[in-house]
Amino acid sequence: MSMTATLPSPTSRRMRDTLLLGGLLAFVVIGLVGLANATGWEETRAAFLRLSIWQFIGLLALSLVNYGLRGLRWHVFTGCLRLGTNLLQDLRHFFGGFAMTVTPGRVGELVRMRWIARETGASFEDTAPLVLIDRASDLAALALLLAAGLALSTTGVAGGIPVAIVALLVAVVVTRPVLAERIAEALFALVRRWPRLFAKLRRAARTLEHFSTAPVMASAIVLGLLGWLAECYAFHLLLVWMGADIGLAKATAIFVFATIAGGLTGAPGGLGGAEAAMIALLTLEGIPLEVSVPATAIIRVTTLWFAILIGLGVFPFAEKHSRKAAHALEN
Repeated sequence: MSMTATLPSPTSRRMRDTLLLGGLLAFVVIGLVGLANATGWEETRAAFLRLSIWQFIGLLALSLVNYGLRGLRWHVFTGCLRLGTNLLQDLRHFFGGFAMTVTPGRVGELVRMRWIARETGASFEDTAPLVLIDRASDLAALALLLAAGLALSTTGVAGGIPVAIVALLVAVVVTRPVLAERIAEALFALVRRWPRLFAKLRRAARTLEHFSTAPVMASAIVLGLLGWLAECYAFHLLLVWMGADIGLAKATAIFVFATIAGGLTGAPGGLGGAEAAMIALLTLEGIPLEVSVPATAIIRVTTLWFAILIGLGVFPFAEKHSRKAAHALEN
């Protein structure tokens, strides 16, 4: 039997991914509904009603600050690769990729690479470093915010310090091409297996040299810090408005820890893991479930699901423009 006969068809993969995403969403919704039911619907409803429409808009505006600053950082990174894209193009690619946030396998990042390839003729191998450096910059910013939140809050977050250290170390390795290449070589010397994989890792490490200058890294860190701090501040404001003020430092630590924890689960968009971590940490701070559950639901709507909504709005335009550009390049 040939190897290709055992590979799943594109239709079956799409069905599998749809079922996986549906199962994760159902898990999250059932969990939140179950907690709300356990604490009493009236109490949960009262907590939701404490938030006015203008306050909700304010939370969305702070999320927009995050997306905008990280979009500017994406533009800085594309400039390092000399792709020839302008700010409007880069923001279109960055925002459009949000539509695929909760799809398995980081499809959003692949879509961005496809749009860039169509519009510039750049290969996936040329643009792959964008994905690595963008993720590493997010990780570095989150690690620094988590460390600051833990240092400035009166009480810590269980497991927060190890997570901050590991996240920062990973970010440092990825943003230091020589160090990343040496680690890949050392790991290959240790395991003596998968030579092609380690060869790709070494090539990827070398391509990160484009972003390793001090001005680029400083700009990336500042934009990432300010962007993610905007969402941390939104979470702090939300808790204050819902009568559960735990301070900006602790709110920052909880929000960032939950975000990283959600990412570590490997679930698309951190679904399930981020919500569970956030509710658990808020409960440990003495916040009742009738407040922590709606607060978690609201902040996820105004961050994760708001980003997806923006992505769905931008995606058709990004796809249309990339097709036109590809046709122009061919001619």
